[in-house]
Formats: sequence, structure tokens, C-alpha cells
Amino acid sequence: MKLSILDQIPVPKGHTAEDAFKRTEQLALLGEELGFHRMWLAEHHNSGSLASSAPEITAAFLAAKTQRLRIGTGGVMMMHYSPYKLAEVFKTLSALAPNRIDFGVGRAPGGDHPSIYALAEGRRQRMTEQYDKLDIILKLMNEQKSGEYVYDQVIASPTNIQLPEAWLLGSSGQSAMQAGQLGVGYSYAQFFTGNISKDIFDTYKSTFTPSYYMEKPHIIVTYATTVAETVEEAEYLAKPIDITRLQLMKGQIIQSMSPEDAKDYPLTEMDKLTIANNRKANLVGTPKDIAQYLVAEQEHYGFDEVMLNCNQYAQESRLNCYKLLAKELL
Repeated sequence: MKLSILDQIPVPKGHTAEDAFKRTEQLALLGEELGFHRMWLAEHHNSGSLASSAPEITAAFLAAKTQRLRIGTGGVMMMHYSPYKLAEVFKTLSALAPNRIDFGVGRAPGGDHPSIYALAEGRRQRMTEQYDKLDIILKLMNEQKSGEYVYDQVIASPTNIQLPEAWLLGSSGQSAMQAGQLGVGYSYAQFFTGNISKDIFDTYKSTFTPSYYMEKPHIIVTYATTVAETVEEAEYLAKPIDITRLQLMKGQIIQSMSPEDAKDYPLTEMDKLTIANNRKANLVGTPKDIAQYLVAEQEHYGFDEVMLNCNQYAQESRLNCYKLLAKELL
């Protein structure tokens, strides 16, 4: 099984953003050592709990620190940026690290209304044209005419280079058909809701048209995981993540607390039920149990690659999750 990493660069309570970036660098180096295939950086704005606001910059840094690991964005939120600028940024990255850069894009804002407004310089965003925008970006990167006058007057530099792999992210299945028609990879965020559907992947595969970016369909599914030697320890380490998710559902963004603080965190019976119902979105257990679950998921749904998101409070626990699952699956 191909295993990869999704990092949101979390800033746990009592830590700084600088600490978080150092932890991300350590994770990239470990991922390469363990044999992970790729590492993606998310994009989040107006948040004190996640430091990944400029994934393309972090990607450049990590690409310079690694030798084999593919590095990319999971994803850059294209609604905020000029197609021309995105094409040039990712062509530059690909020229600096040939055959190692992934251009992963999402249609979501990656932030709240104030951050959307600020990123648009106070202008109203056009939310309904994201697939057209991606088509333009792909054509600009591949030095093709887009049919849009404003872009057909320019060339995205640098030119004549090996282009990055291109991926479209999704969490509901709405973008599966467009990913297939555009000939890019499809990355599904199972960890958003815990939901997954074979129909989504079948739609992507049936509509896939080969392109410069992808010769055949390729599907990544991302899971949030917490593993430890015993189920009891895994539950202990996962409780801060459960609480952070619970508060997010209530409209509150908090920094992840330590397992010690989370142990006595007051939860209502409804809170406990919500956490239990969300457990498919945060897989918790022993390495063997979670590995068996992931293998069964891959066999049933027919995807190609598992991407792991491990957001434990302590860096040692976080790295250990990747180590334990790599030992079982790689």
C-alpha cells in the first residue's frame, strides 16, 4: 500500500508557530526515512491553532530538506489566487524539485468570512467558477491557450520543464466527475465526515480522460488516525483531537490541549454521543487493527493510496503514529 502524509501544521496549546514548523520538518524527514510516498500541506487562514496558511512556501522549504519524498499542497485554495500566479508558482517549484512536486487544489475557502474578504481585497468572490479556473491553471502550466483573452497574452514561466502532478480535492463527491474530465488525480477527505462512497470513485474512474498530468486515474483517501500499543493508550491520546473536533462543530476553533488536560475535560452526555458518532472520522486503535481496517477499506472501495493525518498533542506521539502504521503497511 502507498502511504502518504497530510500535515495541517497544528499549533498545540503551549506551543508556538515556530515550534509547529520545526515539528513539520521533523515529520517530513521521518516520512522520507520510513518510505512514505508524499507529504501535503493544507491551507488554513485566520487560525491560531493551525500554522499552514501558505502551503506553497512550506512545500518549497520541505522539498529543499528532502531527497525522495513528493511534496505538495493538499491543497492550495484556488479561489483566492490568480490562475497565472498559481501556474508560475508551481512551475517554479517543479523546476526546483523535478518529479517531486504535487499541485493539489481545493475549492473551499480554507477560512472564515473575514479571511475570505481580506484575501479578496474586499472584493466579492466568484464562488461558482472554480472548475473553469482549474482548467485555465492546467492549460497555463502546460503552455496551452485557454481561450481567455487575459491569459492568452502571457506565458507561465519557467517554461519547458517537467510539470507537477495535479490533484483536485473533495470531501462530498461533487468534484469527482470534474477531476476525471480534467485528467487529474482525485483526493478524497474521508476524515472530514467519516463518510465514503464507492459511487464517488466509480464516477471519477468512468469519466477519467488521460492528460499530461495523469495518464490513468489515481485516488487518494485521507484518514485521521491515532494509534498506540494498546486501545486504552490510543483513546487517551485521541481525546484532545475528539474535543477539538467537537468544539469545531460548535463553531469554536481551539488549540489542541494535552491528553492530561483532556482527561478531565467536562463533556455532556450529548458531547460523548457526538464524539462516538464521529469516530469513523478519527480512527483510533492499535496499529494492527487500524492497518487491517485501512487495507479492508482499500480493497472494498478500490482507491490507490492512503494519506494519514495524525494530529496528536506531543510530537513523540505524533511521529509514533506514523512509525507504527508504516511498520504495519509498508
